[in-house]
Amino acid sequence: MRDYAVELENRVQFIKKLLAKSGAKGVIFGNSGGKDSALVGILCKKATDNTVGVIMPCESARNFGEDKDDGLEVAKQFGIETRTVDLTDCKASVINAVKDKTSLNNQALTNIAPRLRMITLYAIGAAENLLVAGTGNRSERYMGYFTKWGDGGCDFNPIADLSVKEVYEFLEFLGAPENIIKKAPSAGLFEGQTDEAEMGVTYAAIDKYIDTGIATEHDKAIIDRYHRVSEHKRKMPALYGEE
Repeated sequence: MRDYAVELENRVQFIKKLLAKSGAKGVIFGNSGGKDSALVGILCKKATDNTVGVIMPCESARNFGEDKDDGLEVAKQFGIETRTVDLTDCKASVINAVKDKTSLNNQALTNIAPRLRMITLYAIGAAENLLVAGTGNRSERYMGYFTKWGDGGCDFNPIADLSVKEVYEFLEFLGAPENIIKKAPSAGLFEGQTDEAEMGVTYAAIDKYIDTGIATEHDKAIIDRYHRVSEHKRKMPALYGEE
């Protein structure tokens, strides 16, 4: 297990150095009510008082209920400024604008909300000179379980090297609310959605495979496929002349 007292100090210093170097006045992040955003919010708040968490419900009932409640609970406990921006109408506007031009499939529809959220964070961040903090963990990055130019977009990410197990351990060390630690990981993109059910493999299996190369034949096939097809998400765009 990591020494989370040391991890805390190192990550807080990392954020402080970024702020000093950039000249930014603080940090903004998407407060989804999940484990990763909770940890990022806590770390950023400990680095700078000017930390803004934005709750951005978008159509899903869970966004307006459990996720919002959990996000508010973390914010209250750790003194994080909170703003709420309802993106439901924005998503509908995008869909209405393109529906006569193409037929949107499930993937296209699902990716709209994360991209609208990143637009929102960068709009507020630019207006107030705030850096956008990313909230993706190591396991999600390996699987490519994030939206390109959506929740994958950020100015910095203080937890990108942490596995899901380590995120939970860090939250326990910090005394985060139990609801955050116990709830099933979910992007909250549609009703009943959970990360593990959607991927077809558990985070425990993913972390074990990344660390040891050991997995069942079933899990290995899923993890290898997710990692392979998502390689483009972990790279900058291909540029002519720089192949």
